[in-house]
Amino acid sequence: MLLLQQRRAATAAEIARELEVSVRTVYRDVAALQAAGVPVWTETGPGGGLRLVEGWRTSLDGLTGDEAAALFLGGVPSAVADLGLGTVLVAAQSKVIATMPPELRGRAGRLRERFHLDAPGWFGPKGPPAHLGTVADAVWRDRRLDVTYRRSDRVVHRRLDPLGLVLKAGTWYLVAAHRQRVRTYRVGRVDDASVRDEATSRPTGFDLAAWWADSSAEFDRSLLRYNCRVRITERSLRQLHHYVGVESARLARESAEPPDEDGWLVVTLWSETEDVACHQLTGLPDPPQVLEPASLRAAIHEVGRALAELNA
Repeated sequence: MLLLQQRRAATAAEIARELEVSVRTVYRDVAALQAAGVPVWTETGPGGGLRLVEGWRTSLDGLTGDEAAALFLGGVPSAVADLGLGTVLVAAQSKVIATMPPELRGRAGRLRERFHLDAPGWFGPKGPPAHLGTVADAVWRDRRLDVTYRRSDRVVHRRLDPLGLVLKAGTWYLVAAHRQRVRTYRVGRVDDASVRDEATSRPTGFDLAAWWADSSAEFDRSLLRYNCRVRITERSLRQLHHYVGVESARLARESAEPPDEDGWLVVTLWSETEDVACHQLTGLPDPPQVLEPASLRAAIHEVGRALAELNA
């Protein structure tokens, strides 16, 4: 809609190239705009294309940088509140809603009345970490950061190049480079923080979302140090991710041997420890058969014996 306001007319192919979508998507979006009451129409012939009715404009203007940033975080109320952007978000949403066609405005109102996202878990810490504001300021202004950080074994002092903030299940993490190596720091473990005047040294082409996805997968894999061979049903394999985690389930599916004549499959299951593996396997929808190691097979046997005896 804003693109069409900026020019007299544009073809669907031109808009598709500029927005990096397919021509089919453009036509689908045009139909959605028309259904919402936006007067966009198609003119054929030389110089034709998609255009808005002469003189029609949306009045969306005056959106500040903070308001635009708050809109991107608007789906996570806790993030907006922690970063002190609650009032800014309300102002931004009000400006956007005021410029919508009546039908879209009504839908937005109904959406706010009927849906609310509360991302953190029930038993997480209440309120933002003490130094989140300082850390966020360094991230936003691309400034280096000095922190005192509590590791599991000791307290350390770090000079960091902040690259981004991640809110994961209600917990804030800082992604930052220390001596050119990118690491993750839990903001709640920062005991002190001060922003320096030096500009952050940001790796060329660094993509926060892609780095976080790769780092999370690597962390999941690093926990899986114990493996066993197990015979399970196809139903258990389909539901395995509910019991052992996504990464372990993926590795198990990749290792699965062809089903035997009874439909059972032999897989290699990775877990943190033998105790964890025992706990996970006893929760599967169909009882598994442990092939090796013998110690895990004995542990599973003992769990079954104790259950049978207690519930005789």
